[in-house]
Amino acid sequence: MRPDHSDYYVKWAQTFVDFRPGKKLRDRSAEDIRSFLENLRSRPRIEEWHVKQAEHSLKILYERFLPGYVPVHVPASLPSEPVAEKKQGTESNRFRDRVIPGEVDRLFSPLLQALKTEIRGRHYSIRTETAYLDWVRRFIAFHGYGDPRGMEGTVEVKEYLDFLAVEREVAASTQNQALNALVFFFNNALRKPFGEMETFVRAKRPQRLPEVMTREEVQALLAKMEGIAALMAGLMYGGGLRLMECLRLRVKDIDFARHQILVRDGKGQKDRVTMLPDRFSEALKSHLEQVKRVYEQDRAQGSAEVFIWPALARKYPNAGKEWIWQYVFPAKSLSVDPRSGKVRRHHIHESVVQKAVKNAASRSGFNRKVSCHTLRHSFATHLLEAGYDIRTVQELLGHADVSTTMIYTHVLNRPGLSVRSPADI
Repeated sequence: MRPDHSDYYVKWAQTFVDFRPGKKLRDRSAEDIRSFLENLRSRPRIEEWHVKQAEHSLKILYERFLPGYVPVHVPASLPSEPVAEKKQGTESNRFRDRVIPGEVDRLFSPLLQALKTEIRGRHYSIRTETAYLDWVRRFIAFHGYGDPRGMEGTVEVKEYLDFLAVEREVAASTQNQALNALVFFFNNALRKPFGEMETFVRAKRPQRLPEVMTREEVQALLAKMEGIAALMAGLMYGGGLRLMECLRLRVKDIDFARHQILVRDGKGQKDRVTMLPDRFSEALKSHLEQVKRVYEQDRAQGSAEVFIWPALARKYPNAGKEWIWQYVFPAKSLSVDPRSGKVRRHHIHESVVQKAVKNAASRSGFNRKVSCHTLRHSFATHLLEAGYDIRTVQELLGHADVSTTMIYTHVLNRPGLSVRSPADI
């Protein structure tokens, strides 16, 4: 069972206790459990996977905590058939890949551990690891919890991708991410390569224009924000930073003398230099003074350590405790690193900034969707409006190909040259 699902298992056990309030757990029969599960099925908004999860929670309850009182109805293993029915067009068929929490991990723990090892050996991010693991779990659940080692590979993956496109109606980017995860799983964790990625037809991603605010709208948005979120929004707009690039800034990445920000390990594991807006320099200095006071308190308590790359940590064991490596925007409390298990101070969670931007946009009365990434789009568009060269903007944004940057010229309605409508000439 995954730790983050433990609360659900406790909830189902408590629901079962309340189902027969006058009867002790050790006195309950198989018929009591059968009646409880049938009662769950009759309740609104309860799906079959909920029932299976409740059934598994009772199995754990009796086998682990009430040995000797195991009702015969509690299943000894997972059902051989998939959790959801396979009737074409039914609502249950739409969610055939919904995972019973903890079951894939219980049945195929060595395979998932092998996948983690391969991912970490390539220095992929924790987000990539989480996404790939989730897709593999869904893939296994879709095929009735069958052993992937006995699958041919190509046929099963194509069937699942078709399901995602037809039944789940997922976006093209989602389908492609699932394809990447499953190809990586078969090629590296199972050691069963089944061809190049080109074997599968990738879903075509739609070409969409970015949402861009005017200069006046950006100023109105920033005026509605305050505190750390306002400072971060200002840096994202003033330096063209992605949200995670802003969150992961270290003290040493800020160069006040040169008015520069060094973006380390950006998208595609690339470094780049962008500008530090003069408007936010003083506010950032004041913020770092407060951060340093927190750092000094952590150091006095022996907890002044942040994450640094493992290879660097082996070479410089104490680097993670130095001031220059601290996050510019640290979290308010310490947390446990999901990979190493160490207690550290991580950077602030992205949802804090995302909610602040969304609320500020709502209070400003904008009639369009505004997110953190809209600030980056606005940064690029406003630079092009000011007449800066597109290659310069490309470098500031960290785009590998200028064609990616060219999309902002379409927002400007300036495909290379300034074009006016014939109605205005």
